[in-house]
Amino acid sequence: MLRRLNKPLCVFLAFALIEIVSVSSARAESLTVFAAASLKNALDDVAGAFSSSTGTDVTLSYAGSSVLAWQIGHGAPADVFISASPDWMDRLQEDGRIVPESRVEILGNELVLIAHGDSSPQDIEPNLDLAGMLDGGRLAMALVDAVPAGFYGRNALQNLGLWAEMEPHVAQVDNVRAALALVATGEAPLGIVYATDALASTEVSVIGSFPPATHPSIVYPAAAVAGRESETIDAFLDYLQGEQAGEIFSRHGFVFLGQ
Repeated sequence: MLRRLNKPLCVFLAFALIEIVSVSSARAESLTVFAAASLKNALDDVAGAFSSSTGTDVTLSYAGSSVLAWQIGHGAPADVFISASPDWMDRLQEDGRIVPESRVEILGNELVLIAHGDSSPQDIEPNLDLAGMLDGGRLAMALVDAVPAGFYGRNALQNLGLWAEMEPHVAQVDNVRAALALVATGEAPLGIVYATDALASTEVSVIGSFPPATHPSIVYPAAAVAGRESETIDAFLDYLQGEQAGEIFSRHGFVFLGQ
C-alpha cells in the first residue's frame, strides 16, 4: 500500500535532489584547452593542480600554434587557446574568434641551441661555425613559416648573418617538441628550441642562448574562445595568472608574467 509523504519531508527531499543535481553538474564541468606544444610538461602539471582544486576535468590538446589557430578558426571546440606567439592570437582576434577582454600574456621564454648528449658551450654570435658543427647532419627546427619557435629561430639566424648558409641544412618539423625529439634521439646533431624544451629532455644539452635582440620577444598569450564563455573558463584563465600556476611554470623554466 502506497503512503503519502508529509509536506515537510517532500520539501526536504526536493531540496536534497536540487543539491545532488547541482553537485553532479559541478563535477561534470569540463574544459578543453588548445595549447602550444612547448607548454606540455608545465601545463600538464598546472591543469592537474587546477582539476584537483576545482573538480573540473581539463582536456589538453597540444600542437604548433599555427595548427591550433587554424583549427579554432574552422570551428574546433576549444574553450581556451594558449599560443606561443602573439601573432596567431592576433589573427584569431581579428577574425572574431577569441574574446578580446579575456586575453592576457602569461609567460615568456628563451631561445636556445641544443646538441645531442653532452657538448661544450658556444657563444651564439655571427662568426659561429654552425654548419661545421653539424658535421654533415641537420639542424632541427620547427616550421619556420608557421610555428613560432621556427619563426623565432629563423629570425635569430638571419640577424646573426647565418641563415643563408644554414637554410639548406635545416630539418623542419611540425612543432618545437618534434625538433627536440630529433635531437634527443640523435637523428639531428643540433636543434633550435625553447629553453623550457631543453629542460624536458635528459638526452640533450644546451650549447648557448640566442641573444634576445636577435629575435622578437617570446610571449605566450591566453584567451577564451568566442562563443564558449563561462565561469569555468574565467576561473581557469585567472588560475593561469595566479601564484600556484606561477610556481609550476617557473619550475619548468618559463618566465612567469602573471599577477
